[in-house]
Amino acid sequence: MLKLYGTELSSRLLLGTAQYPSPAILMDAVKASETRIVTVSLRREMTGGKSGDKFWSLIQSLGVHVLPNTAGCHTVKEAVLTAQMARDIFATDWIKLEVIGNHDTLQPDVFALVEAARILTEDGFKVFPYMTDDLVVAERLLEAGCEVLMPWCAPIGSALGPLNLHALRALRGHFPEVPMIVDAGLGRPSHAATVMELGFDAILLNTAVAKAGDPVAMAAAFAKAVDAGHMAFHAGMLEPRDVAVPSTPVIGRAVFT
Repeated sequence: MLKLYGTELSSRLLLGTAQYPSPAILMDAVKASETRIVTVSLRREMTGGKSGDKFWSLIQSLGVHVLPNTAGCHTVKEAVLTAQMARDIFATDWIKLEVIGNHDTLQPDVFALVEAARILTEDGFKVFPYMTDDLVVAERLLEAGCEVLMPWCAPIGSALGPLNLHALRALRGHFPEVPMIVDAGLGRPSHAATVMELGFDAILLNTAVAKAGDPVAMAAAFAKAVDAGHMAFHAGMLEPRDVAVPSTPVIGRAVFT
């Protein structure tokens, strides 16, 4: 059972809600993923007008937890204001905190991220910070009051999969008790299985499912991959070897009569 800020969840897959071909496909994908948390952008709600109202009604009908995000924010002030507005609109103190620092890579501005996280946790928010795979940034975010971390594995929407397994492994090993959700850059179910095999607690997806040829089938595929990776980590995997090891006994000699 996954536990985030005191809430127990039956699924280790979090799903974004943007870019789906239609509301019906979004609904079917959420159901197929068996996720218990979906992320929602406040900017979509603010700019959607009547369609925004319909979208919010659709999300509410799914019966899942809502994790509002500050997507598109580039400064501390902008992120904090967006989070405060999201708390009023979505009636939750959860916030996925994004403070983007680079337009090309959408890499987080980690300095602004830590400052915004400190302000928001002091204001009672339960912050899910979207961060790089940096140990020092992780330490600063924990000191700022975050109880969950969300390291990236590649740039948002790139589908490149985990680019720096060493950094992710080090991050997981350094903070074994901190819930960590790998966010951004996952393109295939095998990517999800790989990071879950490292011992991460969950993953968050959007583009890999929403832009798939069959988003509903892909959501189900990612759900199975997440579960498989989690089970494999706890089952105890063999470490790679440089030499061959026979899988059948070679001691003695078979006797036929």
